[in-house]
Formats: sequence, structure tokens, C-alpha cells
Amino acid sequence: QVQLVESGGGLVQAGGSLRLSCAASGLTLNGYAMGWFRQAPGKERQFVGVINWSGGGTGYASSVKGRFTISRDWAKNTVALQMNSLKAEDTAVYYCAARRGIYYSGDDNADRYEYWGQGTQVTVSQ
Repeated sequence: QVQLVESGGGLVQAGGSLRLSCAASGLTLNGYAMGWFRQAPGKERQFVGVINWSGGGTGYASSVKGRFTISRDWAKNTVALQMNSLKAEDTAVYYCAARRGIYYSGDDNADRYEYWGQGTQVTVSQ
């Protein structure tokens, strides 16, 4: 059974930092792209960033580039999303997701992702 479990969400002041983690089980991640998406109330799910598990290549939405960083830990089978310089508009539920294949460029499409975590709330106060 495949499971993606996010952790690390919470409440932070604007300008602060949070680190989200996504633990994968029941899945061999070689050949997978691991993505992060977010959804704010009343808005559509939005691409945040992605990492190729095997090669380590990454991509980010323009709204978070330079502030957010995605990394992977081979030993723990986890993916992390380091979020710095947080803004109120970053407030959303953040989801980890996995899909077969390699990410190349641009904003990745959520419809391509096969597996999803349950989400973790990030709230940034002014």
C-alpha cells in the first residue's frame, strides 16, 4: 500500500520559515517525480515545486522561486520542502504527490500525479 504522509505544517509569522516533510512508503521512488502542491480556500490546487527522485533536478513555481527549496533524503525515503521568507499568500494546505516519469520544465500538472498525501496546513500571519 502506497502512502505519502506530510508533516511540519503550522502557524508562522510573515517572513518566517517552515520545513515540510513527506515520507513515502510502499513505493520505490527511483524513476518518480515528487511534487508539492498547495490549495488555498476557494482556489484551485497550485503547483509549488518538484524534484526528480533519481537525478535530483528541481523546478519551482515563479511565486516561490528563490524562497522555497525541495530536497530528498535517500536513506529516509523522504522529500522536504524548505519554505523561507513566507508571505500571507503562502497560506494553504500543502500536498505531497508522486508520479512516474521525469520532470523537465515548467509548472507540472497535478493531473499527472498518481499518489497524494493527506495534506498539511500552513498558515502565515501578517
